[in-house]
Amino acid sequence: MPYFKQCFGKSFLIAYCMYFFPDTRVRGWFLLDSYLPTFFLTGAYLLCIWLGNRFMKNRPAFSLRALLIVYNLGITLLSLYMFIELILATWEGGYNLQCQNLHSAGEADIRVAKVLWWYYFSKVIEFMDTIFFVLRKKSSQITFLHVYHHATMFNIWWCVLNWIPCGQSFFGPTLNSFIHVLMYSYYGLSVIPSMHKYLWWKKYLTQAQLIQFLLTIAHTLSAAVKPCGFPFGCLMFQSSYMATLVILFVNFYVKTYRKTSSRMTIKETTLTTEIKNGFHKDYFATANGFLNNKKVQ
Repeated sequence: MPYFKQCFGKSFLIAYCMYFFPDTRVRGWFLLDSYLPTFFLTGAYLLCIWLGNRFMKNRPAFSLRALLIVYNLGITLLSLYMFIELILATWEGGYNLQCQNLHSAGEADIRVAKVLWWYYFSKVIEFMDTIFFVLRKKSSQITFLHVYHHATMFNIWWCVLNWIPCGQSFFGPTLNSFIHVLMYSYYGLSVIPSMHKYLWWKKYLTQAQLIQFLLTIAHTLSAAVKPCGFPFGCLMFQSSYMATLVILFVNFYVKTYRKTSSRMTIKETTLTTEIKNGFHKDYFATANGFLNNKKVQ
């Protein structure tokens, strides 16, 4: 029996064990043995945003249409694979939806961990979302929420893979992979001008993301209310982190869609006041000018 497993059996040693004894099942996996690659890749990501914006300041934006179609298709297919594989692996392992520990499912736990490694690795691939915004000079898209979400997820999932690579950790990535199938499909289609008229569902994507975060919080806290041996501290951290995403996404949603709604209301009100008895105000301006000229004559 791995020392890690024995250690988690003694609650007073959990914090000590998590720091000094990462899960032996993921030893040797790419990027996991040392935190330095994850740290430096995150630093490079942030540096690229800063340097990229300076580089592009006086240069024309790149189109990148073909590259974006291929990129978004690739992320969509990877997300679909992770979604399906997580469902199959957890079903095979008889995972308990309410709370699942780290060691009871045997080979199914390893299968889940392998998918979650791809989920972790996908977070560094998704850094390209921001790089493409920089190259296309879409600065309005590079918000605090966007950068915070991308940078933190990659680092958090390095920790997850090292210490809690299966069990209760499966739920959030399963939901998120499904959302990413929809989201990156949308992004890919939005690059094609002829598809724009069919992309009315962006607002509902944001709503789906918010529902995803709330469901993940509820699922995480369910294991705290009725524990099964999954580390309590990890549950509290995940709930807290998800709460920050809920706050930031609600703020984004209100600013984006309330502002859009207000603009539409103003536009409709203006159009209504400009029309009188079925005629546009310009008609009356022209008619009045004609009548006034007639009177002068």
